[in-house]
Amino acid sequence: MPVEVTWWGHATCTVEDSGVRVLTDPLLVRRLAHLRRRRGDLPPPEATVADAVLVSHLHSDHLHLPSLARLAPGTRLVVPHGALRAVRGLRRVAAVGGLAVTEVAPGDEVRVDGLRVRAVTAAHDGRRVPVGPHRSPALGYVISGEADTYFAGDTGLFDGMAEEVGPVDVALLPVGGWGPYLGHGHLDAGRAAQALAALSPRAAVPVHYGTYWPIGMDAIRPHEFHAPGDEFVRKAALLAPKVTVHRLGHGERVRPEAGR
Repeated sequence: MPVEVTWWGHATCTVEDSGVRVLTDPLLVRRLAHLRRRRGDLPPPEATVADAVLVSHLHSDHLHLPSLARLAPGTRLVVPHGALRAVRGLRRVAAVGGLAVTEVAPGDEVRVDGLRVRAVTAAHDGRRVPVGPHRSPALGYVISGEADTYFAGDTGLFDGMAEEVGPVDVALLPVGGWGPYLGHGHLDAGRAAQALAALSPRAAVPVHYGTYWPIGMDAIRPHEFHAPGDEFVRKAALLAPKVTVHRLGHGERVRPEAGR
């Protein structure tokens, strides 16, 4: 099969296509501020092995400096335009770690060995902090090699989503969050199923749920933490019955059917 997807938890995935490894939004720690990893072991060292790393936006659970510091020297790091200016410490981490940083905006394309990576719009607040200046866009990415794989990052539904993303074989869609309420600029399981129906890929993998949860809250509302994956499977079967949904466990991988 032309593409293999491994879900390490949260929005962190490895997409391997044509022998090239791409890592998304690496978050490789047990605890981040008030969030604690509640499911799955920490990703093993092999998770940091990548030819390129794609960062969707500047929130610290997606652009996580200590996790980026674990990457091998020479790794290509693709970040939203303005990230080097907006995120204190990113330039230093890149210099110390020998990372090659490329900033992109929607519509930009970069080549990673035999792959083409295209940045697309995400309907999400891309600022590093809630009160900070809006200096960087939130992005999704389409990774094209033998297959076309869409990594949505964090996004809500938006007009023209399917047209901008274009035809894809595999969609990695966020279906939850790290708290019980998801506001504007997010996909819950139902909205992710609507996006899936519009995108109409051959296969989908739900991500961004069931990994990190506020300390103490997992004992109060555990269903909010565990349910989005199964709920997405159910709603996708109703709204996009021709799409094969792979609900992975942490560290599991799949070779979805691809090719058009």
